[in-house]
Amino acid sequence: MSWTWRLEARDGGPVTLDVDIPEFPSQSDAESWLGEVWRDLADAGAAQATLLEDDRVVYGPMSLDAG
Repeated sequence: MSWTWRLEARDGGPVTLDVDIPEFPSQSDAESWLGEVWRDLADAGAAQATLLEDDRVVYGPMSLDAG
């Protein structure tokens, strides 16, 4: 079982960033990572993030907008 984030544009479409999105062994590790880097991801062009467990959507999309 692996956890990862799918980064998306505001319209829900895919966004390509020059950032490697790691896979995590647990949900809490994935959430901690996003909490540390969400501003950088938003600055790079991501508008929202969806948490995946393998291919299953756990929750999201969640806005990366600071406002």
